[in-house]
Amino acid sequence: MDSLELPKKIFTLGEESFPIKSIAYHTDNSKLFSVVRDALHDDEYEELKESRLGVFLKFKEMDFGWASRLVHYMLCFQLNIKKKYELWSLVGADPVRFSLIEFEQLTGLNCEYIEHLENPRCEVTNEMASFWERIGVSVDAGPSSEQIIRALKRCQEWSRDDRMRLGYLAIFSGFIEGRKYSSATRASLARLVMDLERFENYPWGRVAFKVLMDSLRAKDFTKSYTVDGFIQVFQVWIYHALPELGANYGNPLPNRPSPPLLAFKGGKGRKCFKDAISRQTRVINYVEKNIEEMFPKCDNDKEDVSVENIIQVMFNAPPN
Repeated sequence: MDSLELPKKIFTLGEESFPIKSIAYHTDNSKLFSVVRDALHDDEYEELKESRLGVFLKFKEMDFGWASRLVHYMLCFQLNIKKKYELWSLVGADPVRFSLIEFEQLTGLNCEYIEHLENPRCEVTNEMASFWERIGVSVDAGPSSEQIIRALKRCQEWSRDDRMRLGYLAIFSGFIEGRKYSSATRASLARLVMDLERFENYPWGRVAFKVLMDSLRAKDFTKSYTVDGFIQVFQVWIYHALPELGANYGNPLPNRPSPPLLAFKGGKGRKCFKDAISRQTRVINYVEKNIEEMFPKCDNDKEDVSVENIIQVMFNAPPN
C-alpha cells in the first residue's frame, strides 16, 4: 500500500475543516413516523415493518444517536476522486470505501441495476388520479412529508391498500428522498405506490444511495451544510469500517442484529473524534467480493483509473 499512488485528499493533513455546527438533515422525521404508527392498524404497521423497506422503520425505532462530528471528519478525510457514486476516505495510510456495495451490505435493500431507475414507466390511471386527489396533491407532483402527514391523520376510513400506500410513501419521502419537510417528492417514483408489490420490490436501495451521494458531492465542507437522503447510514458505515471506533463509540448491540444497519445505537458527537479516527489500527477497506463484482455499475458515473487501482492492488492484481 505504501507504494501505491493515491488520489490526493480534499484537505491537507492537519487542515481538515472544523465543524461550525451540527450537520443538518431531513431524514428520521419523528413527527412523520409517529403519525404513521398511529394511522396504520397494528397488522398493517407490522406488515410494513417486515416488508423489504421495513428496515427504515426498525432503524427509526432504535432511536439512533447522531454523531455529526464523526461524520463530518470522515467526509473531510475524503480522497479527491472523479467518481460521483463512490467515496474513499483515508484513515492513516489506509483508504476505506463507501460505495453502493457497502450501502447494500449495510441496509439489505434492493440495489439491483435497472435502466430508467428514476423515471420508470407508470401509467396515470383514474385510480391514481383519485388517490392523489384524496391526499391533496396534483397528479403531476409527488407528495411531500407535510402532505403525507395530513393524509395520514384522516385515513382511518380509507381502504387497507390506501393506508399501506401512505405508509410506503412516508418511507419514500422520509428516508429514501429525505428532503425538506415541505418539498415535493418525485412524481415519477411516487406513482409506483399504486402497485404495492412493485413498489415494495423496486430497487429503492439504489435510489436512496444516489440521492445521498448526489447531495454529498454538492457540499462545501468548510461551511454549514444540510444533507439530503439517508445520511445516518454513513455513520453506521464508519462503525463497521473502523471496528475499534465502532466498539468504543458506536454503542454496539448484542447478537449482531441483521442487517448491519441495526447493529449500533450510535452516540452523540465528541470533540475527540478526529484524533480517534487517526488512531485506528484496524480498518475494513471495503466489502470484499470477486474482483469483477467490485465495480458496481452506476449510470452517469465518471471513470477514475487511480481509484480502480486501489482495489486492483489490494487484490494483488497488476494496476492499470
